Amino acid sequence: MDENGTIRVRVFTGRAQIPLEDATVAITQKSPDGRHRLIAVRVTGESGEIDPVAIPAPAAADSTSPGAAEAPFSVCDVWAEHPLYELLTVEDVQIFAGVETLQEMKLIPLPENTAPRDAAGEVRVTPQDL
Repeated sequence: MDENGTIRVRVFTGRAQIPLEDATVAITQKSPDGRHRLIAVRVTGESGEIDPVAIPAPAAADSTSPGAAEAPFSVCDVWAEHPLYELLTVEDVQIFAGVETLQEMKLIPLPENTAPRDAAGEVRVTPQDL
């Protein structure tokens, strides 16, 4: 892995995609033993976005022929939370070298008298067949 891709996260709520300010976004990668390694923690601004985060990814040139032993992308997990909304986790987001990935995260408001950890959503991204 000698190149980087980037990930940009946009957090919003509602069908109108209203930007959610002050949401905490954590980006992690799983190690071979299954533990999460923290890559970055950011807080969304007024636009509901965080600045792009660089993530190591396999060189694009290494995936130009079929049957490559390694996938042409790396994966990360993205967590977004806000005190008034459900926690959302998106697993296995694909990061390609030289490409900026936009991960959109729609948070759902918490029902009254519910703690944020009691309500959580999870999305798993299936790998692309490349």
